[in-house]
Amino acid sequence: MKRPNIVLILADDLGYSDLGCYGGEIRTPNLDRLGRSGVRLTQFANTARCSPSRASLLTGLHPHQTGIGVLAGGNRPGGYPGSLDDRCVTVAELLADAGYATGMSGKWHLSGPLWEPHASWPTRRGFTDFFGTLSGCGSYYDPATLYRGETDASAETRDPGFFYTDAITGHAVEFIRREAAAGPFFSYVAYTAPHWPLHAPEEDIAAYDGVYTAGWDDLRTHRLERLHTEGLLGAESALSARDPAQPPWAEAPDKAWEARRMQVYAAQVERMDRGIGRILDQLTASGVLDDTLVIFLSDNGGCAEILPLGDPEEFRSRRHIVPARTRDGAGLHVGNLPCVDPGPENTYASYGPAWANLSNTPFRLYKRWVHEGGIATPFIAHWPAGDLAGGRVIRTPFQLTDVLPTLLDATGAAYPEERRGHAIPPYEGRSMLPALRGTPVPETWLFWEHLGNAAVRLGPWKLVREHAGPWELYDMETDRSELTDLAPHHPALVEELAEAYQQWADRVGVLPR
Repeated sequence: MKRPNIVLILADDLGYSDLGCYGGEIRTPNLDRLGRSGVRLTQFANTARCSPSRASLLTGLHPHQTGIGVLAGGNRPGGYPGSLDDRCVTVAELLADAGYATGMSGKWHLSGPLWEPHASWPTRRGFTDFFGTLSGCGSYYDPATLYRGETDASAETRDPGFFYTDAITGHAVEFIRREAAAGPFFSYVAYTAPHWPLHAPEEDIAAYDGVYTAGWDDLRTHRLERLHTEGLLGAESALSARDPAQPPWAEAPDKAWEARRMQVYAAQVERMDRGIGRILDQLTASGVLDDTLVIFLSDNGGCAEILPLGDPEEFRSRRHIVPARTRDGAGLHVGNLPCVDPGPENTYASYGPAWANLSNTPFRLYKRWVHEGGIATPFIAHWPAGDLAGGRVIRTPFQLTDVLPTLLDATGAAYPEERRGHAIPPYEGRSMLPALRGTPVPETWLFWEHLGNAAVRLGPWKLVREHAGPWELYDMETDRSELTDLAPHHPALVEELAEAYQQWADRVGVLPR
């Protein structure tokens, strides 16, 4: 079989049910077409947070093995280094070794140093072509740490029409156009959408007028109904209760402002989908769509963070995240202020817990937690020449460590025992290709840890806890939404799974909180 091109697309803070083909009301026709004509996974899991997910996605290792256990940026002593270290190998490095052209567009977030080139920058971890940001988030109109290769590209944001989602798309399209004829190529497209701040052109926001006035309660119910209709979830996935810290929609203050927040979020997702449509159009125009493995997923569940984070003045001072002023010198309204409609460049807000609860329908909890609301992601794979087509729905549980071995399996690229003079740990996952092609595969151990939140899964059983809390046990075949804790009824099983978790945590270098 001809070696496929690879297009790996990662969304940022997108919830399980935001896409149309995963039950959402947001207009995502391009991803819907990919999902319904390709393969969708119902039980794929990320690692609950930006940097760790990216580290695991690109290396096939658990994030603790890569130097990034929490976020990029050093938190020593007593913490992880905070930069992708030299004792792991990225899929870009492996595919470059195998003769692939390698390009990246978008968010890196795997390096502590942001202003001077470093061994952990994408240009030094296998990507010969790079346009994007090194930091974790920022303005869509004026993002900080923007580079082309290792050259500061901040001047490009002075174009009044600059919008980061579109710029990420444009670079990916140009890379594919240039490389498709020679082939094969690997394009990693890491959008910042729909991570806060809530930024979108006004015409995109207005297109959702009236959509969110029904409120989060009704919309969660309708999303679950559509998830059933899509054949992705069934009776095992009951609707979890609304976040108890959030009011019912009927009692919510500032309803117009609340609806506006979700409108902007939806506009961000649709803008990303429109960009993915441009990428698919270029693959088609280049005659390589059928021979390209396109994968789409999100780095964590919906984000309940309320802006500003922590001390307001300290948050405002983070120049790698928050601009001092707008490009024309105006002041910024930083924070979730009901007197300020989010969307324009001079705003800096998030959509908050109640809407994140909608994004994660039907699950509970959010980004940072390893309950399903934090780790469940849409996962779409499309490769007609590789028999990833036909609208297949796969229910086998997988996680991020399985992506790299899947790409190696598809391309025939080799995985080394050492690199840069260091032994490289074997990748932790397994190829998903047999399952994606419809062949049943045995389930295996899955593990997660982030900020002391921990989980282990084998078959139907998932053992999970919040940091410093007791273990909870759920039967995922009958209770995917984690509503009925069975730990008191199965103490021996809890002990067995907890012991397996601890052995894994010790092996991969999980640091105690």
